[in-house]
Amino acid sequence: MKIARKAHALLPIALLAGCASLPTGPRVAVMPAPGKPFEVFVQEDRQCRSFAEQSIGMSTTDRASENLVGSAAVGTAIGAAAGALAGGNRGAATGAAVGMVAGTATGTSNAAYAGAEAQRRYDIAYQQCMYAKGNQLPGSAYGYRQPAPAAGTPYHYPPPPPPRR
Repeated sequence: MKIARKAHALLPIALLAGCASLPTGPRVAVMPAPGKPFEVFVQEDRQCRSFAEQSIGMSTTDRASENLVGSAAVGTAIGAAAGALAGGNRGAATGAAVGMVAGTATGTSNAAYAGAEAQRRYDIAYQQCMYAKGNQLPGSAYGYRQPAPAAGTPYHYPPPPPPRR
């Protein structure tokens, strides 16, 4: 019974550790285009945040939570069955506790991956939107709109060598 109490004490900690987080904003820097009023930039930022939120949808976060809870439940059931087969009633409680912890760890890993994937997709959608509005993405060769190179004088090849005699 002591093991079951310890498992119940660890459950809230394990569940809190595995919470997937929604993107709360972009993790990338975007700068306003030269000469763009800041108020316009802020308005575009809000529009692009909304666009990024819509583009990732809520299904990724829902899947992250489902992975955590589902893995913990499956891990508990498998651990309890293995414990019951191995050692009877005390073994079932121990197996359930170990299965819950292992299942929660798996769920935590899956939730973290889903949260990171949602943030990556959010950042990409946000950058695309801000770039399309003429803003600059620092640190990127594609972030700055540079004017096309001026048509200079074409390269002239040197004349051929004189004929041999």
